[in-house]
This record gives sequence, C-alpha cells and structure tokens, in this order.
Amino acid sequence: MSGTSIVRPFSLGRNTTLAGIGLMVLGLFVFSVNDVMGKWLVASYSVGQIVLIRSIAALAVLSPFILREGAAFFRVERPRVQIARAIFATADVGMFYWAVAYLPLADVMTFYLAGPIYVTAMAALFLGERVGPVRWIAVLVGFGGVLVALGPSILQFSWPSLIALGGSLGFSGLMVTTRLSRGAGDVQLVGFQIIAGLIFGIVAAPFAWVTPDSTGLVMLGLLGIVSMFAFVCVNRALKLAPASVVVPYQYTLIVWAVVFGYFIFDELPRATTLLGAAIIVGAGIFLFLHEQAQKRQQARSGESAIGDTPLEPRP
Repeated sequence: MSGTSIVRPFSLGRNTTLAGIGLMVLGLFVFSVNDVMGKWLVASYSVGQIVLIRSIAALAVLSPFILREGAAFFRVERPRVQIARAIFATADVGMFYWAVAYLPLADVMTFYLAGPIYVTAMAALFLGERVGPVRWIAVLVGFGGVLVALGPSILQFSWPSLIALGGSLGFSGLMVTTRLSRGAGDVQLVGFQIIAGLIFGIVAAPFAWVTPDSTGLVMLGLLGIVSMFAFVCVNRALKLAPASVVVPYQYTLIVWAVVFGYFIFDELPRATTLLGAAIIVGAGIFLFLHEQAQKRQQARSGESAIGDTPLEPRP
C-alpha cells in the first residue's frame, strides 16, 4: 500500500485506465464473496454485530500499515469529504447486510446495479468529468437490463427493497467521494472506512448481541479481512481511472449473484434475471470496447479522450 500521493494527469493513460478497470472487476468479485459470507452470517447475527467484529478484524490487519504511516495517517485533506465518505461506506455495508436478511442475494445485488446511473450523473455534475453521449447510452442500456432483471418485483417496493435501494445510493456516494479523495493514501482511505464501521458497530451491536461460537467468530473476522482487500482494489481503481469509466463494471455483480445464488443458496434465477444479466454484461463490454477505441484514437491524435480529464483534489 502506498502513502499519500496524487495521481497526475499525465499518468492517466491507457495502462492506468486498464489497471483501474481490472482492479474494479477484481474488487467487485471479492465484494461478492464477502456478500455471500455476510448473507450466511446475518441469519445468525445482527447487522451491528457483523459490522463490529469484521471492523475489529480488518483494523487488526491494517494496524501495522497505519503505524508505518504515523502522523501522516491523521493529516486529512478535505475532512468534510472524508467524513461524508465514511458515512456513505457505513450506509452501504449496513444496508446491504440488512437487506439480504430478507431478500435473495441476486435481488439485492440487482438494486445495487443502479449505482452507475447515479455515479455517472454525479461525476458529470461534481467531479468535472466529461461524459460523452456514447457512455450515457451504454449506462442507460445497462440500467434497462437492471429493470429487466428485476422483472415483476419492480412494482413491489417493500421496505427491504427500499433498504437495498438506500444501500445502492450509499455505495454510489462512496464511489464519488473516493474519486474526490485521490490525494489521500490507500491506508488512510481504507482505515477511515473501517473506523466508521467500528463506531457504528459499537453503537448498534449491544442491542441484538448473540455470542458467536468459534466457527462464527472466525467467519466474522474473515469477513473483515476479505472486505478490506476489496476496499483496497476499488479505492485504487478509482484513483487510476475516472469513476464514469470503472464504476459501470459494477454490472458484473449480477453475474456473481446468479452463480453464487444457485450453487450456494439454491436460488434458481428467473428467465428475466438471466436476460437482464445478458443486457448488463453486454453494455459493460461495449463500454470497455468504446474506451479502448478512444484510447487508440488518442494515441494517434495526441489529444485527450473524452471523460479522461481528471479532477485534481482541491485544497
């Protein structure tokens, strides 16, 4: 993990954009594994307890890196952004685990696939990223796939569905505020997320505490380590490439939801879910190919590709 550094405009070339995409895909896969573990654990333990123990385990692993950072860890640039980011991260985690206690994993993840719509709009409005019409069309087509995947349940907005929708908004806010935090180091970004979860867990866990057995304790602790690795991948991806480019790869979550739901929870996906997944993945692949075509054109013309102009962190 690196210390505090700023990604310079000239470093956001083809290689760093590809690396950002690869890290986002890897991070989302690890998040999917983390979500499967969380769905299994939330059947026995409260959301507050899960967040508390996983935060303790993650902080224990991260502590040597925090000590190595020393005083630099506590020197926060743009503290309001960091506070907002911590709140978004905690809302994302807490609402997801709360929702999967009542809904199938694929349904909850499908709500989260609306995230790129919010992020693309926020990136254009708040991050200064220029989002061309082709990207808007690709993202909207992907969102159409989300609606297809939801099928008849789109008209049944129960309170668990609203919780999942709120969690997707939290995840989108996390993506945008992470993009605004490119001047912060990976250790600081992940550390603040973990500390925020720890605070939430300390407050919420005592209201529904269940003493875990040895297996449960190991799984709760492993949850924190797995999620920390996923955070690192996503954070680094957002520092290497524009949010409007890498966040649409969140669509791969539906693929893992279908696979894990079938093989682990015996949840057979509906035909509409599979059709929606095909549309979503197709939109993501198209977006990737369009990005590569822009990069090749940029290399030939020496001009900046649309949407690749980074926003330097404000003081």
